[in-house]
Amino acid sequence: MTHVSDMSEDDLIALFAPRLPDTDAEILGSGDDAAVLSVDGDLVVSADMLVEGRHFRREWSSGADVGFRAAVQNLADIDAMGAVPTALEVCLAMPGDTDVEWVLGFADGLREACEPYGVGVVGGDLSGAREIVVSVTALGETHGTSPVTRADAVVGDVVAVSGPLGAARAGLAQLEAGTRYAQDAIDLFLRPRPRIGAGLEAALHGASAMMDLSDGLARDGARIARASQVRVALDSTLIPVHDAATFTAQAMGADALAWALGGGEDHHMLACFPRESAVPDGWSIVGVVEDGHGLTVDGAAPPVAGWDHFA
Repeated sequence: MTHVSDMSEDDLIALFAPRLPDTDAEILGSGDDAAVLSVDGDLVVSADMLVEGRHFRREWSSGADVGFRAAVQNLADIDAMGAVPTALEVCLAMPGDTDVEWVLGFADGLREACEPYGVGVVGGDLSGAREIVVSVTALGETHGTSPVTRADAVVGDVVAVSGPLGAARAGLAQLEAGTRYAQDAIDLFLRPRPRIGAGLEAALHGASAMMDLSDGLARDGARIARASQVRVALDSTLIPVHDAATFTAQAMGADALAWALGGGEDHHMLACFPRESAVPDGWSIVGVVEDGHGLTVDGAAPPVAGWDHFA
């Protein structure tokens, strides 16, 4: 077994970089002091991190799993602005005893997640650390359309989500308990699979506000409410709960709706639309925008708060 400390940084990069995907937007990619990209419309930028022990564990996740997840959660952030993702910058810090095969698997996971969308990795950095830390900066472009923010929902809008919720939280619950009730849920925790492009679809259908569901419907819906200075009123009977979450919750004596509301990491889109007819096919209406503030579920405070990075 070869560890990263057994190799020079340049030799490790020489193994790592060829496994990363390319992008058509690239004028000058990795290997220089900075990348150069061509941009159509406005440039959209987002960043996210994965920290070992807080966001993933190596006993659960392969390097490819972590690479895939790191890419998808950043692609979803660009999509949530109604933009098209084009490139990633990836920084990876790790202990010297990290297996080189884990690092190469990480690169393969990035490639698997990015290639279907023509997104490339155009640079980044490698460093030593006490635990594995992944930092990704995602770049996208608007192609002349206006970005969709969290701040423009208005009273009378309908609220919708682009996919069923709770599967990632159900997967985490199984991994924590050492059980295997629904492998689909575990797979969706390790490798989220939102429909990248749903955000652009929502923008083209006139979405007034939008974000991706990384920290749970309750917390992220409240963020749209706060930014837009309105109340997001959810109807629990309309919230689409993933079948794998329902099955797992029944097996474990848990509440699948609570997972759908507070679990996070599904990375589907949450958006507000001016009328029901504007909601794209395949989306589920889950509530309305009202005068007021905060988020309610069935007229009351939500039973769960959602993911808190500092709790």
